[in-house]
Amino acid sequence: MDVLRRECPWDASQTHSSLAKYLIEEAYETLETIEQGDLATLREELGDVLLQVVFHSRVAQERGADGFTIDDVAAGIVDKLTRRHPHVFGGAEVDGADGVRANWEEIKAAERAEKGRGDSVLEGVPFGQPAALLAYELQKRAVRNGVPEDLVGDDGGGGGALFAGVADERRSGADPEIDLRSAARRFDARVRAAEAAARADGLDPRSLTPEQWRAYW
Repeated sequence: MDVLRRECPWDASQTHSSLAKYLIEEAYETLETIEQGDLATLREELGDVLLQVVFHSRVAQERGADGFTIDDVAAGIVDKLTRRHPHVFGGAEVDGADGVRANWEEIKAAERAEKGRGDSVLEGVPFGQPAALLAYELQKRAVRNGVPEDLVGDDGGGGGALFAGVADERRSGADPEIDLRSAARRFDARVRAAEAAARADGLDPRSLTPEQWRAYW
């Protein structure tokens, strides 16, 4: 990366802002590889994600005194994992996975307070993520911190029914984002299969009547 920043005009011109879209793109390509069960390609996709981490770190390094390096990034996550796992690296005791999650939330709340990021239990939930995942994370965080389940549902406004649907999925122990993506893939497969069947009969899928669509479905 040092060489690329010096000798490649494109790499040398990149900034955190210009690279942001690639980080999202590579993350989604990795997700798609996992969903498709293409584990042979997973290593390559993870490498593409890692490249984005290295790239951003190299850009940050050039800022000088207020920047950071890839080693700083690695050291930071080591410190965070050590701090948030006192039952592993310290003397704390927890009662199973629920105890780990409760302790994790307490530690994160203390970290937010220390950084002056507000005292809401929802502080830190990124609104840039997909809507189903956002709703799920907000609900999970709220309920985990004492908000009654009966307050999590349809508020009567636009999207309220969808928000309530996410809540129903969450309460059943499912992951609404993953399940919705699975449902979308099943729908995609069925449409493509119906189109293939229509073409095999010499028909153009775009000219099918509703009755013909149902027959091929």
